[in-house]
Amino acid sequence: MNHPVLPSYISAENVGPWHIYLQQVEQVAPLLDKSLHPWVETLRRPKRSLIVDLPIRLDNGEVAHFEGYRVHHNTSRGPGKGGVRFHQDVTLSEVMALAGWMTIKNAVVNVPFGGAKGGVRIDPRQHSCAELERLTRRYTSEISSMIGPDRDIPAPDMNTNAQTMAWMMDTYSMGEGRTVTGVVTGKPVSLGGSLGRQDATGRGVFVAAREAARRLNIPIEGARVAVQGFGNVGEASARIFAQHGAKVVAVQDASCTLYDPAGLDLAALKRHVAEHRSLLGAPCGEPIENADFWAVPCEFLVPAALESQINRYNAERIVAKLIVEGANGPTTPEAELILAGRGISIVPDVLANAGGVTVSYFEWVQDFSSFFWSEDEINQRLDRIMSDAFNAIWQLAEDRRLTLRAAAFVIGCSRVLEARATRGLYP
Repeated sequence: MNHPVLPSYISAENVGPWHIYLQQVEQVAPLLDKSLHPWVETLRRPKRSLIVDLPIRLDNGEVAHFEGYRVHHNTSRGPGKGGVRFHQDVTLSEVMALAGWMTIKNAVVNVPFGGAKGGVRIDPRQHSCAELERLTRRYTSEISSMIGPDRDIPAPDMNTNAQTMAWMMDTYSMGEGRTVTGVVTGKPVSLGGSLGRQDATGRGVFVAAREAARRLNIPIEGARVAVQGFGNVGEASARIFAQHGAKVVAVQDASCTLYDPAGLDLAALKRHVAEHRSLLGAPCGEPIENADFWAVPCEFLVPAALESQINRYNAERIVAKLIVEGANGPTTPEAELILAGRGISIVPDVLANAGGVTVSYFEWVQDFSSFFWSEDEINQRLDRIMSDAFNAIWQLAEDRRLTLRAAAFVIGCSRVLEARATRGLYP
């Protein structure tokens, strides 16, 4: 690894998710067309990174400080696009990696965006709605020089939602002196949001799984599914799998793991999480050890939580036939080698969870035109884009004997670097 490419404020010994992203770029670089090799360094360097201090007044009158980030990884193909997450473990390394994966992801599904990402290091469970609103508005104000409908368009991510985006849109609009609906996506429908956006990432996970299952001869009807994470992506993925005849036999969140070989009651789980904010104490399924989640017998495993959840410590225990990455970066390169040796296929995150950004693109287009599509139109367009992207990746993987991740990175990196090379350098 060529450590000098790292920014000065990142430790070469402990670079976290950014290191995983760099490993993936290094592995695919030799597979790219030779004409693009001089430009590969572009992928190893974020275009710009911003760290902001976020002081807010808490409900008790005290002032607390939080750290926020916004990273533009690459904008060669269009404005930056990527979510904002609120989590106590957010780091600059993580946000840089997530922005890099967004660059590749947007190119894989061929939407005209570059890669960006944001985050605030906070445990939202410890704060009131009023405190989170003040934090969101302060964060938006601090990063306002980086965002805009033709510059960088944030969206919801972990622990943020449509309400968060409404606060961001309103704050940015106050600074502009006009309503700017296109500055964020994932907004409430009443403020220019798109129908179908809420389930888009989970629906995309299912479409990617369906396309892979067709080629691997894995029937979805009656298939067993295990889902890690029961937030927006995990819950929607599980529900859509069940709607197509699969059984969701295990779910896991930060609080516990629930298992039922006959299939869990997803509606009951959703109601419980809405009320209690976790799966702990849910009225269905048997609790099992968290480590045993990975050994649950299933056809489909959907990691839809945090990075590096599938690693060298648990990869040997996984018995799923197909892993479909609902989260960003859930599988370490070391674990991927172990899984490949055991014949377990992976549909990579840069394709599998691209449904969210695809429908965000639809929302952005609808906001510019002030003309909105029906939910059926949204879902049909999403299905077509995801299926076409999968077909191209599968074909390349077969033609060149690559993993699906390597094929996806070849396609995504090639599109980004072709744009960079064609634009040239200024001055």
